[in-house]
Amino acid sequence: MKLARNRTDITFDVINYSLIVILLLLVLYPLYFVVTASVTNPDLVYSGKLLFFPQELTWDGYTRLFSDATIWVGFKNSLWYTVTGTTLNVVLTVMAGYALSRTDLVGRNAFMFLLVFTMFFGGGLIPTYLLVKDLGILNTTWAMILPNAVSVFNVIIVRTFFQSNVPTEVLESAMIDGCSNIKFFVKIAIPLAMPIVAVMVLFYAVGHWNSYFQALIYLKSNGLQPLQIILRNILIMNEGSDLQNLMDGSQEQQKKLELMKYAIIIVSSLPMMILYPFLQRYFVKGALVGSLKG
Repeated sequence: MKLARNRTDITFDVINYSLIVILLLLVLYPLYFVVTASVTNPDLVYSGKLLFFPQELTWDGYTRLFSDATIWVGFKNSLWYTVTGTTLNVVLTVMAGYALSRTDLVGRNAFMFLLVFTMFFGGGLIPTYLLVKDLGILNTTWAMILPNAVSVFNVIIVRTFFQSNVPTEVLESAMIDGCSNIKFFVKIAIPLAMPIVAVMVLFYAVGHWNSYFQALIYLKSNGLQPLQIILRNILIMNEGSDLQNLMDGSQEQQKKLELMKYAIIIVSSLPMMILYPFLQRYFVKGALVGSLKG
């Protein structure tokens, strides 16, 4: 039976949807502007004539960006760091979260205390650097992966998910049927945890793709630098050369630099924007919300 809607309900819906549309425009328009500005004549961008549709299309920003051979090296490195690092992160986080969710784990509270302790107290940058150096992974690809192999915050989220969504009765029934702990984890727990696994993949992948500070600290070789550092170096080099051209009266180089800045934003953001739709369907199941409430 459908309840009749009164004027208050209609007014609420109108206000609610209006606010949602306004917020959506506030979020989407800056992204849309960057995309259109990256292919629009810079004169129109400077003069404020670019509002909704690109005009006088130009690909100079992308052409100049991709003409640098190091961009492909950085892309390959970032792809390796993201795929390898995310795989290791998710495997360790899910395994740790599941183990800590088991009430029959001996010393569970002690392990949990040690993990949470690291969230409030850390050695700092210099001890971490010395540790990476002593492990022999300084200036290697593993320096970008191993130091942050597990996030305690994510482990807590995964642990809470297992506690809320994998009842103890299911484990007991499986044990009665002769199911081992490993088989239960692989055959039952993991399939039930696919929503939280997808969330962890997205969290870790975005972190690895946008990572640049670790590369500044641990990597010296140009052949190991991720895409973010390569883009930063390209931008700094072009700013230096274009500043000299600007002092000499050259405005054309400055315009190309502005195009290149917008192109860099698109190139660095596009892979994660492509990844998100493939994982988004897991968010609508409400599993993450339920785990956080738990």
